[in-house]
Amino acid sequence: VGLAAKNAILIVEFAKHLQEQGKSLHEATLMAARQRLRPILMTSLAFMFGVLPLAISSGAGSAGRQAIGTGVLGGMFSATLLGIFLVPLFFVEVRRRFSRASHSAPAVPSTSAGEA
Repeated sequence: VGLAAKNAILIVEFAKHLQEQGKSLHEATLMAARQRLRPILMTSLAFMFGVLPLAISSGAGSAGRQAIGTGVLGGMFSATLLGIFLVPLFFVEVRRRFSRASHSAPAVPSTSAGEA
């Protein structure tokens, strides 16, 4: 969970930084996803290869190790794939919705006691 969260946070941080430099929302998000793709894949693959011996273990107590290894390996694989594709998509969608909400809210005129 920690590695998947770190990957998502870094994609969003890179995209926000690029957007502050003047890039459009889509361009910043695509550039951030491209910049973080290799590091995400490398750290995730290293973690998955580290857990692989648990998933393919044999001998005494191997059933428990296989169950843990398979769950962790599958979870990391799915979190990596979903993180690579869905985090940028959700970032763009959330950024769009919240920027519209903050810009479209009409200003409420203030009334003082003498005007009412």
